[in-house]
Amino acid sequence: MPFHVEMIPNYRIAYVRNVGPYGQGNTQAMEQLKQWAEQKDLLTKSAILFGIPRDNPVTTLPEDCRYDACIVISTDIEVDGDCVCEGELSGGKYAIWKIKHTAEDVKQAWLDIFPAIQSSGYELDNRPILERYKGELLINDFCEICVPVKSV
Repeated sequence: MPFHVEMIPNYRIAYVRNVGPYGQGNTQAMEQLKQWAEQKDLLTKSAILFGIPRDNPVTTLPEDCRYDACIVISTDIEVDGDCVCEGELSGGKYAIWKIKHTAEDVKQAWLDIFPAIQSSGYELDNRPILERYKGELLINDFCEICVPVKSV
């Protein structure tokens, strides 16, 4: 599965956090975020959304797993909702895989990503893996899995 490496900048974000098993709660958090963003006219073709699984479900109990549904916001956007928080996404070097946003394709990507990194001259960096949704990708049901890397 082909990938490319890119520098993702630091971003100011608004986010909704789900705490619990990954799955349906993550979808609900993203929908809640989109409703907030739509009220502020932020869901444009240039919008960038992220899904950030904060915990490894292999080492963290399902009920303690955190997932942040995020949207990149400019400095003039006020985060004023009870359920929406403000934060910063720390950028850096990421290996990027573009995939169809289906359960089958996402599952296959997770099987392919780590062997591809190991054979590429990169290694994992200690930042969260990101799911990125933007512009035409979002409209056409694609997403990007962004894995933090550093050169070996």
